[in-house]
Amino acid sequence: MTNFLLSIVIPVFNEKDNIQPLLKRLLPIISHFQYELIFVDDGSIDPTPKLIKEEAKTNQKIKLISFQRNFGHQMALTAGYQKAQGNCVITLDSDLQDPPEIIKDMILKWQQGAKIVYAQRKKREVDSFLKKTTAQIFYKFINFLSDTRIPDDVGDFRLLDRTVVDFINNLHEQSRFLRGLVAWGGFPAQYVFFDREKRHSGETHYPFSKMLNFALEGIVSFSTKPLRLASYLGFLTGFIGFLGIVYAIIGKLFFTGYLVSGWTAIFVGIMFLGGVQLITIGIIGEYIGKIYQEVQRKPPFLIKETINL
Repeated sequence: MTNFLLSIVIPVFNEKDNIQPLLKRLLPIISHFQYELIFVDDGSIDPTPKLIKEEAKTNQKIKLISFQRNFGHQMALTAGYQKAQGNCVITLDSDLQDPPEIIKDMILKWQQGAKIVYAQRKKREVDSFLKKTTAQIFYKFINFLSDTRIPDDVGDFRLLDRTVVDFINNLHEQSRFLRGLVAWGGFPAQYVFFDREKRHSGETHYPFSKMLNFALEGIVSFSTKPLRLASYLGFLTGFIGFLGIVYAIIGKLFFTGYLVSGWTAIFVGIMFLGGVQLITIGIIGEYIGKIYQEVQRKPPFLIKETINL
C-alpha cells in the first residue's frame, strides 16, 4: 500500500558533506511513496542550508526549516514533528550511520499495526570502545532511575504513527527528551534491526560530555528517583552517625583505655557528610532548574526561515 503520505524529518547541524550522499541513498528508496522530506537546520555555520535550498529548488518535496541559532537536536526533531503532515513520520540523522534502506521494513511493520517502529542497533562495531561502553551505561543508568523504560540501543531513528505524533505535539514540556516521551505514551511498538554503519563524513556532535548531559536531562525529565535516592542517602548517613555516637558512648564508659582520639574520624565524617549534602543540593538544584524553565514558557526554538512549507 502506498496511498499514504510519508514524512521524513532530518535534523542537520554542519553536515555539508553528508547532504548529497544522503539524498543519493534515500530518494530512490522513498520515491515509490508519496513523501515529504523535511530538513531542520539547527543553526549551521557551514553551507548546509545553502545545499538544501539548492536541492529544494528542483524537488518541491524537499523542505527546510532553519533555526535562528543552535537549539539542540531534540528541538530540531520537535520542529519537524510539528511541521510534518504525513500519516507516519520517520526521524533520521544525516550522517548515514543509520541506513535508510530499512525504511521499507519500518513501513511494513507500521502497516501491520505498530504505532511505533524502533530501529534497534544489532551491531555497532564501527563505534569506539568508549562510545559503546558509555552507550551501554547510558541505557542501563537511565532505565534504572527512570520511571519510563526506554528500549536499549535505539536512538532517534524511528517511525511514529500520526496518532503518536499528535500526542507528542500536544505535550507541553519545555524540556524535550523525545526518547522518553515516545516510550511514555505506551503505544504498541515493533522493532527493525540493523548494523550501525560508520559515519559518512565529519565528526560526531555527541561527545561524552553531551551524552552525559543528555542522560541527566532524561533522568530529571522522567523520574523523581534521584530525589528519593538523596533521601535514602540522608537516612544512611544519619544511621552511620548514630552508630558513631553509640560507639563513642560505649568506648567512653567501658573501654577508656583503648579509645584512640584523633582528627581522622572527624575529618572523614565532615568530608563524607559534606559530600552527601552537596550531592543532594545538586540533585534538588536540577529539579528547581527544570521548574524554572517550565515557568518561563519561552518558545522552544526560533525559526529564521522555511522553504517549501
